[in-house]
Amino acid sequence: MKIQEPAVAGHFYPADPDTLRRDVQQFISAADSDLTYHPKALIAPHAGYIYSGPTAGVAYAQLASVAREITRVVLLAPSHRVGFQGMAYSSAELFRTPLGDVEVDLEGLTQIQDMPQVHQLDRAFTHEHSLEVHLPFLQEALGLFKIVPLLVGDVDPVAVAAVLEQVWGGTETLIVVSSDLSHYLDYETAKAMDAETSTAIETLKPENLSFNHACGRTPVSGLLLAAQRNNLHVTTLDLRNSGDTAGPRDQVVGYGAYAFS
Repeated sequence: MKIQEPAVAGHFYPADPDTLRRDVQQFISAADSDLTYHPKALIAPHAGYIYSGPTAGVAYAQLASVAREITRVVLLAPSHRVGFQGMAYSSAELFRTPLGDVEVDLEGLTQIQDMPQVHQLDRAFTHEHSLEVHLPFLQEALGLFKIVPLLVGDVDPVAVAAVLEQVWGGTETLIVVSSDLSHYLDYETAKAMDAETSTAIETLKPENLSFNHACGRTPVSGLLLAAQRNNLHVTTLDLRNSGDTAGPRDQVVGYGAYAFS
């Protein structure tokens, strides 16, 4: 079986399985799980755990009561290193982390492989972190599950929404969109911009998101369009930036956690 090896283990998160498991469990256990409903989708960040781990932990803590129901995760993330048109999937059948291997839902991929905006592009996954950093959180939060991992390039959000509709599924399917928020602004400016982003997400208005609001603006926008069609409600779970966690405040990166139901 073809395996997608981890690219940022030991850099964005610990390479040692015991240390990684402990850190992820601490991030999740430190968060409140206040949702009274089954989350259909989450937005969570993808930076190094020292920076965005607390916010990711808040997102994944919401799965505690429904983990046994979820058997498939559709995971969308922006491509940082390789530019391409459309949405890309990997030929890998397993994605590896220090915590073990996660199986790709090949049947799920067959549902979208013939869509014109979807194509195979292995090189886009080689050094990409935006999908990978979510896997240890999912492994700890869910246990056994399969993934439909997709990197999002230059594509209309309407086309992203169409792909999501195709693999929407029922309560067994969770959608996760990987995105950080503002980048390299000063602390107060970033807080103001990230508040704008949260308002756009909460009100399901992708037209109010610009390139500077979120590096995952396109997959986020696609999810917002799909959320409109499926009458989902959005809750902001957490909003902070690297100046609140482990970095200086002259140039920060914003992180938000959101749940859709």
